[in-house]
Parts: sequence; structure tokens; C-alpha cells
Amino acid sequence: MFLSMRRPLIVAMTAALGLITLAPLVHADPQSSAREERAKRQAELGHGKVTKAEAEAEKKPPMYPNATRQSPEAKASPKTIKSLQAMQELYEKDDWAGVISKADELGGMASANAYDKAFAYSMAGNAAANMNDQAKAATYFGKAVDANGLDNDSHYATMYNLAIIQYGEEKYADALATIDRFLAETKSGKADQLAFRAGVLAGLNRNDEAAAIYKDLINKNPTDKRLLMNGVAALQGAEKFDDANKLLEQAYQRGMLTEPRELRALYIGYMNAQRWTEAQKVVDDGVAKGILQPGPELARDYQILAQTAYANDNMPLAIAMYKRAAPMAADGEAYLNLAKVLDMDGKKAEAKAAAKSALDKGIKKPEDAKRILAR
Repeated sequence: MFLSMRRPLIVAMTAALGLITLAPLVHADPQSSAREERAKRQAELGHGKVTKAEAEAEKKPPMYPNATRQSPEAKASPKTIKSLQAMQELYEKDDWAGVISKADELGGMASANAYDKAFAYSMAGNAAANMNDQAKAATYFGKAVDANGLDNDSHYATMYNLAIIQYGEEKYADALATIDRFLAETKSGKADQLAFRAGVLAGLNRNDEAAAIYKDLINKNPTDKRLLMNGVAALQGAEKFDDANKLLEQAYQRGMLTEPRELRALYIGYMNAQRWTEAQKVVDDGVAKGILQPGPELARDYQILAQTAYANDNMPLAIAMYKRAAPMAADGEAYLNLAKVLDMDGKKAEAKAAAKSALDKGIKKPEDAKRILAR
């Protein structure tokens, strides 16, 4: 007996820096352990011989060859074949509620074996996920795992789905227990699965542990930007800001930081470390390359650079930074600060022009601009 679910499901979650993207939900693809048994079942159902594609699928090596679980023979009970076929048809028609109802019905059948229940519950979990009912999806994936009737590849795909759903529901402790069981039983060391565990640990605020996993994975996969940025987020969560800056700096030097939020993570890190010259260089480089676009967020960052330059008595740099910030700022406060600095630097005419622009854009204390205009 061979049943398949063809439609892919994708569950994606992102961390604070928008980086953790989890793998798609993986459909169970239960199959008979012996080709002869499978051919017999398909002949009984009027499906004829095993197709070439199906025969090739059976030759594929197991996904988890070191798994501690003994893969059972995945066979449907002759008494449940019609119910399983009916469920398959409902799934292909996108009748998710019908799939779930049929799974409940089959789960209560005395003739249903472990395989029947596991496959039915796994399909119901996918149906619930398609309905965006994540809590129900977790329930059915959990039932499928507990039924313990699928072949190893399908069984562990279902277990991984369960962990993904638990993570998405912010049930991090449950997700950690599930992924730990998955890793312990499969003996898998795949980067995406280990990264997922690190993301779960970060969700539990166990950032030191998460960062350690990410750093190890980054060392092995230095060009994987998703791993890098997740590692940065974990290090920042663990308050290891220098380490986070170092990772970002290395990525920047390799030309990996190509999005505004990635560059901003670096130059804000530099600012927090009071490395103002390096921060300005990253900002200027990002603007020159067109990665950073004018807007209120960039204006705020320019103002921070301007305020720092002013505090260090570097009036020319403060003026230059305020001039960059003011036109793109959401209000006139940057123009007002520019007017004040210009006025202090003896540039009265420019100060008045900036004060007028501040009033035109709107400021909290108009009287400050008016005093400059009155001089």
C-alpha cells in the first residue's frame, strides 16, 4: 500500500534579525518494506505494477542510517485501505476538514494498525497546518509520532514537523524536547537541524548555548549568511557584543553584508562600541553602493554620528552629519540641531536657513528656531 501527499507545506519563522528560516514541513511518504508486498497491494487496489519512479524511490538510502529506532514494516491493514484511499482523495481536493475527520474516524477503528494511525494522523497534521491551525497540527503530528508505525524517514519527518510547529507556537520547551529526541534518535548532524536547535535555545533565552552552536556551524559554513546573522543575534542576546561585531566585521570584509539591516547591524554595533570612525565608513560605503537608502532610520543614525562628533568638539563633522540627516528625517529636529551647531560655529546665515527648514518640517519647540532667526 503506497500513499503520498504531493503538496508541499512551508512553515517559516524568523528571529530578531530576521534570519532563522526553518525547513519546509516534510511529508510522510510511508511505503511497504517489500516490493512484492507493495505490488500485491496495488494490484488488489487496481493500481497495477509498481512504477519505475516508485521502484527507484525504494532504492534510495535511508535518510537516517544511524538511527537508533528499528524501522518497522510500513504496511496498511487490508481492512483500512479504502479509508486511507478516501482520505488521500480528500487531501488531493484540499478538503482539510474532511481529512481530519477521516483521520479521527480511522484512529478509532479497531482494525487500524500502527501504520494506519500514524499515516492518518500525519496527513491530518498537514491538513491542519494548511488550515493554519497550528495547535491542531501539533496535536496530530504528536499522535502520529506516538503511533510509531511509519518507516524511519517518515517517522522522523513527522517528529521534525512537530518541533517546527511547537517553535512557531512559542512552546520552546516542548520544541527543545522534541528536537533533542529527534537528534538523539537519528544521530543526525545536519547543519539546518542543529541551527534549528540553536534557534529554539535562543527562544528560551539560553543565548550562550545557542551562540556556541551557531559559531561552530559558521566555522564549518563560513559563507552561510543565515547562520552568520543568527549567530550575531544569539551573541547579542548573550551580551557578547564584541564577538557579534567580530562576526559581522568578518562578513563585511568578505562582501557578505548586502542588505540594509545587515549593514545596520554592523554600524550600530560599532556605534555601541564607540568605534565612530568605522561606523561612519560602513554607513558611507552602504550609501555609495546604494544598499542604504535615504529615510528616517538612516537619518537617526546620521544624527547619532553628528551628536558624537559634536561631543568630541568636531564641529565640521557634526555639521556634515546633520546636513545628511536633516533632509531625510521624519520631522525638523535634525534641521534644528544643524541650525544650533551652525550658529555656534559662527555660520549665522546658514543657521537661519536651517532654522527656517526646521519650522517648515515641524519641531517640538518652535521657539528655539525662532530665537536663531531673530539674531
